Amino acid sequence: MPDQIYVIGHINPDTDSIASAMGYAWLLRERDGVNTVAARAGALNAQTSWVLKTLGLEAPFLLTDASPRFESVMQRLDSLPPNAQLGMAWTLASRTGGLAPIVNDDGTPYGIINGFSLFTYFTEVLGPRPGDTTVREMMSAPCKDAANTAVPKFQANAHIRDSLNRILRDEIDDYWVVDENGLYLGIARQRNLLNPPRLKIILVDHNEPRPSIAALEEAELLEILDHHRLGNPYTHQPIRFTVDVVGSTSTLVTEQTAEAGLSAPPALAGALLAGLLSDTLILTSPTTTARDRAAAERLARWAFVGGSPLKGETVESFGKAVLSAGAGLSNRKPEDVVSTDIKPYEAGGFKLAIAQAEVTDLMQLSEHLEPLTKALNELRDKRGLDFAMLLVTDVVRGSSRLLVSSDYPPILNDLPYPPLGDGTRDAPGVVSRKKQLLPVVLGLLER
Repeated sequence: MPDQIYVIGHINPDTDSIASAMGYAWLLRERDGVNTVAARAGALNAQTSWVLKTLGLEAPFLLTDASPRFESVMQRLDSLPPNAQLGMAWTLASRTGGLAPIVNDDGTPYGIINGFSLFTYFTEVLGPRPGDTTVREMMSAPCKDAANTAVPKFQANAHIRDSLNRILRDEIDDYWVVDENGLYLGIARQRNLLNPPRLKIILVDHNEPRPSIAALEEAELLEILDHHRLGNPYTHQPIRFTVDVVGSTSTLVTEQTAEAGLSAPPALAGALLAGLLSDTLILTSPTTTARDRAAAERLARWAFVGGSPLKGETVESFGKAVLSAGAGLSNRKPEDVVSTDIKPYEAGGFKLAIAQAEVTDLMQLSEHLEPLTKALNELRDKRGLDFAMLLVTDVVRGSSRLLVSSDYPPILNDLPYPPLGDGTRDAPGVVSRKKQLLPVVLGLLER
């Protein structure tokens, strides 16, 4: 729909990214009457899946890129079978802007009748010297005789940009749009393909292009709501831009909801609370502010009510359950551990990425260290990075161990985290990638 707006978080979404997208989409619909849809840019992690299942909520719509597709410009015009009389196509074309799609009985496209195909047909029938053939006779011929059967077909979910060169080369005004089985869905006109509508996007929980939905530059970016460092994308026009110093984007959504005099439904409030408690490690992370605590108290009041899946819970008990749902290494593949919660950065001419995994006891790291290190090196090579890091955080004791891919820049030897005998680095008290680890790493690379 042309007025539909997608509210979406970053790729490799965490619980705060998913919850804030759902919460902000709901708020914009409720407060402003805007046609918003919550979306996600990647697969759900174990923690978020548990939260949504516990609360009985559906996962947001999966939207991996913002590049317009053929389905965004197609029209499902009426059609005729190949054996229908040509006169019927003439009548149909008068209602569709000059063309009549001819579709086989099995639903596959046969050909298109338009002004050029009719002229070609009349020329072939009449020849250089028109004889005794009447218009009535010609209009009684089957449509298949006058249809252009060489019209290209494009799948509805295919990106328009991938076929632009072909579309510009072809001397064709109209194209078939089909489903994955080759069945007729509609017609796309060249003028619309060359100027497709842009997806309308609101970003939450990030403001940098690198961790954002693919082809963001092809979308119409309307707004950003975030709590991270600045690295915002270029826009064609002014947008609403909110970046604030709080522990989670769910906090910002909660504050706006309260300011509007509204309260989120219990299940949605529970999702926002899960996002807040996950990002702040149950309000113990250095990123936690008084505003986060106030938001958590408000969300608990909305979520822990009669009839709610969370009735009888407390902030502490629910927070522990949320963190436990996403913690641990044993039931996850090493490549998933190093890539599920990961964020890319650039600094000092280096390309890097920092992943974070949560556990309830750092002792379990030793048995997974070798495969995790191998997966980290493979991720570095696959993504063309200079180095990659994995911060393994004990959410119970509030401490971490740091893994760094091999062949890292020598400057990282100055990291203030002492190396241990197993090759990891000890990072006592470090639990926040954003506020504790990242500034230290960037400071070394940019000095």
